Amino acid sequence: MGETIKRKMNDSAFVRWSALILIALMMFFAYMFVDMLSPLKSQLETSLSWNSTTFGTYASSEYFLNVFCFFLIFAGMILDKMGIRFTGLLSASLMVIGACIKYYGMSDLFIGSSLEAWMNSWWTALPGTAKMSCLGFMIFGCGCEMAGTTVSKAIAKWFKGKEMAMAMGLEMSIARLGVFAAMWLSPLVFNKFGGEISSPVLFGTILLLIGLIFYTVFVLMDRKFDKQLKEAGELSEEASEEEFKFKDLGKIFSSKMFWLVALLCVLYYSAIFPFQRYAPDFLNTTLSVENGSQLFSCFPILAMILTPFLGAFIDNKGKAASMLMIGSLIMIACHLSFAFLLPKFPYEWLAVTIVVILGVSFSLVPAALWPSVPKIIDNRILGSAYCIIFWIQNIGLFAVPILIGSVLESTGGYTVPMVIFSSFGVLALFFSLWLKRENRKQNFGLEEPNIKK
Repeated sequence: MGETIKRKMNDSAFVRWSALILIALMMFFAYMFVDMLSPLKSQLETSLSWNSTTFGTYASSEYFLNVFCFFLIFAGMILDKMGIRFTGLLSASLMVIGACIKYYGMSDLFIGSSLEAWMNSWWTALPGTAKMSCLGFMIFGCGCEMAGTTVSKAIAKWFKGKEMAMAMGLEMSIARLGVFAAMWLSPLVFNKFGGEISSPVLFGTILLLIGLIFYTVFVLMDRKFDKQLKEAGELSEEASEEEFKFKDLGKIFSSKMFWLVALLCVLYYSAIFPFQRYAPDFLNTTLSVENGSQLFSCFPILAMILTPFLGAFIDNKGKAASMLMIGSLIMIACHLSFAFLLPKFPYEWLAVTIVVILGVSFSLVPAALWPSVPKIIDNRILGSAYCIIFWIQNIGLFAVPILIGSVLESTGGYTVPMVIFSSFGVLALFFSLWLKRENRKQNFGLEEPNIKK
């Protein structure tokens, strides 16, 4: 009996990696839904009378409630108080609800209805279809960002003292496969259903519902895991959550290392995710082609392959802070190449090469960034720390698409937007250098391996 209690579920490699796959698939479907309309920017302009500014507003709406209603801050508190099971189910449910609203706003049920006429009657610069789509995307965004932080804490729990960085890297790789899938499947679904703009959204909504089912299975596994932790006399998640106090958030905000990680995060991701929304149209315009989404689908390929291996490297060798620096440098070079090199040499092979190299940067930085947070923040408030980082990140992700959309509408070209993206990379590099310096002074172990030998 003692031996049975001693061997917990996460001691089995098959069980803990199976748990990871379940929650990673939920994020895979979420990432797919985020970019379902990215390859269809020109079709949105034709079918629904959207323009670049409208598209930028729509892209930003995903983060509106997280930023201005502080939803992510509350999400962190919910996560630390209620745990990964309740919070994960809540986040998955919000994604499904938001997706349904977004689908409704683009479907024939809404178009031509009295509700659309009313929504067209105010803030006339934004079509009613865009307003309804933004509403759905806001709710989806609350669930998606909450899910991201919940998954990070779930992995930290199940892989504590094991291959944590590798597990986080594999989860990110599976999630990014959703970007690849969206770039290919969205145009295919759109064409398969006779150019119906809502069809890819419906397809993504069904996948999100499947993701909710997968997370429900994980919840059953996690409940059994907690029971084993209690029987083994170890500190359970519930005990940890009971110790959480609101005043503990001050420990997060007073940490210099936390702010360096948060600022690096917002700057880096502000040059990645908003670019991702415009990349298919950028490639179509710059190369005079119609397969920009397929070309950009190469972006996550190396990231998917490299991220788990980079995570394993960090687990065994360390060097997380150094990876952050290298990843920022690569991103700067790629965006400058998009701005000045590709327009002069508009070859598809060159575009794909730059896109794939940018994917290398997207492997290095997240693989090093997210496993570093548990090293600088106490586990009791880890969920809140992740959510606050995501909230700060969301400020950039909300503002940048609007900025890029406005600049694109004014200039009619992508040179200035690409320079803006590269400037974010320069600032990210600065903070990565500062982070490495502070780590050397205070010895947080960011350059040390996670698995002690």
